Amino acid sequence: ARPISGDTGLRDVQRLAEAGDFPPVNEAARGSYRQISLRDAYIDHLLGYISVNNLTPLKLVVNSGNGAAGPVIDAIEARLEALGAPVEFIKIHNTPDGTFPNGIPNPLLPECRDDTRKAVIEHGADMGIAFDGDFDRCFLFDEKGQFIEGYYIVGLLAEAFLEKHPGAKIIHDPRLTWNTEAVVTAAGGTPVMSKTGHAFIKERMRTEDAI
Repeated sequence: ARPISGDTGLRDVQRLAEAGDFPPVNEAARGSYRQISLRDAYIDHLLGYISVNNLTPLKLVVNSGNGAAGPVIDAIEARLEALGAPVEFIKIHNTPDGTFPNGIPNPLLPECRDDTRKAVIEHGADMGIAFDGDFDRCFLFDEKGQFIEGYYIVGLLAEAFLEKHPGAKIIHDPRLTWNTEAVVTAAGGTPVMSKTGHAFIKERMRTEDAI
């Protein structure tokens, strides 16, 4: 599956939708669908990035923000526990609730960080992880409950990936580039700038054969 951007067909889809000029559906050729769960496969994929046997004891505060992350966090916790991993989860706002009783799940807003920060300090956790509502972004807090700007996480992740893939290309967007470029270059990789947006970045990753 490939994301579609404005440069690779999204505008064509828009024109078709606005025109509403679609051929009639052949009922005999109508497709079908089935519902399946990819949760186990997703967790397999996530754990494929680490060596569970090498994990040191960790206490993690995880704030799902009453969004979509909660059930997956439960499943990850259960899998790690079954594998004997020394990871303790302190879960807050873990139950999905579309009314968001504990506030907007957007840790980019400073006013939405207090619950995670306080939980890290209260429990003496090693770090905090807070997710947005639809579970496609996470935000990190250090052991003192201080918010870590995502910009610096890019450099940390790049270093980790370059240890496994020396000399690889790392795609980044144009916002605040100096740290990313410096870290990637120092780690022996090649930084490559892309337009902002996951569809553009993934397209550039394929073009550049980046990791």
